[in-house]
Amino acid sequence: MGPFGFDYRLVAPEKLLSLDDYRREAKRRLPKMVWSYVDGGADDHVTISDNREAFGRWSFRTRVLAGHAARDLSVKAAGVTLDLPIILGPTGFAGLSYWRGDIAALKAAERHGTRYAVSTVSSWSIEEIARESGVDHFFQLYPQSGELAASLMRRAWNAGQKTMFVTVDVPVRGNREGERKHGMGIPPVLTPRRLLNVARHPKWALDVLLHQRIGGRSLATTGGVTGAIESIEIQSRELMQSTLDWDDLAWMRDKWKGNLYIKGVLDPEDATRAVDLGLDGVVVSNHGGRQLDFTPATLDVLPDIADAVGDRAEVLMDGGVRRGSDVVKALALGADAVLIGRPYLYGLAVNGEDGVAHVLDILREEIDTTLALMGVGSVAELDRSWIVPRASAAAQSQNTSAFRDQTV
Repeated sequence: MGPFGFDYRLVAPEKLLSLDDYRREAKRRLPKMVWSYVDGGADDHVTISDNREAFGRWSFRTRVLAGHAARDLSVKAAGVTLDLPIILGPTGFAGLSYWRGDIAALKAAERHGTRYAVSTVSSWSIEEIARESGVDHFFQLYPQSGELAASLMRRAWNAGQKTMFVTVDVPVRGNREGERKHGMGIPPVLTPRRLLNVARHPKWALDVLLHQRIGGRSLATTGGVTGAIESIEIQSRELMQSTLDWDDLAWMRDKWKGNLYIKGVLDPEDATRAVDLGLDGVVVSNHGGRQLDFTPATLDVLPDIADAVGDRAEVLMDGGVRRGSDVVKALALGADAVLIGRPYLYGLAVNGEDGVAHVLDILREEIDTTLALMGVGSVAELDRSWIVPRASAAAQSQNTSAFRDQTV
């Protein structure tokens, strides 16, 4: 903070009007090797692109003179009422974006009346996060039926995290060539060129040196690069196992007495099987395009999964959300709420807690504006009658033009 209370980390307000603005600024703030981790994905990034493009295949139905003085954006998820239909999803090593990562994100979530999902490889431990929390947040775990998983579940429960997301789409790590090309391997590979790039980001480098918050502190207690490598090795060895099956998920359902969601579902049959096991909800997710490239866009498979289990369980989704209008489309297609990941990491990189809060401010305003222009008074009113496939919208426009030509 500089003289007169001006924060020199901030750019001019008119430069940060959208999440894309935050993305560009975050890219400028972070070293290349860190940016490749935050924003990259598997193989050719086809799924990343498809996640975004899927939202462009829908148009809104609008009704005028609706008479709504204000819009209600609240939803209920995991047994709690959220003031905003957005949950901050689990992202590992958030401390790479900003040293207070997880703490800053949960504080911003609380400012907006929503929740943060604590990653297994959070940069602050489960217990540290609990001490900073004003409300009970959520917990994310990779499926494993051994003592490490049982220990993490006990710790999360004792810390007040009564809702758990089980991430099931990481039996092995995806092929993230971009990370490896920029040295984000295990261990990281630092060349003179990469060290020079880090040196060009002195604020980031100083935070890493002073605070050592780049590893998974719930798995490794040491800080810095050593702790990061240790936590990644533990995660890969203990919590990413291709032999895991539905019996392991059933074991977790038996052990976990709170709300339990399966995260990483893209098929209605898998969603149905999970709900049949007694899970409370599903998260339609392709891991943000970071695992298997050419998986379907989450918005494309959302309606079928909502049809399959939406009457028995909550349906959440993530992937590609960059506008408030995207959130509205997801809710109309059957989601009870959405999760975001990269967008709040951008906010962390630009301005810590306030950056995340501003990202949520932008989304809140965009959701509210979208509903007002549609003539919708509450997100609870949203269903598929409020959106139209753009091909149908284009055909309707052509029919209108043809009718006009005939009547002239």
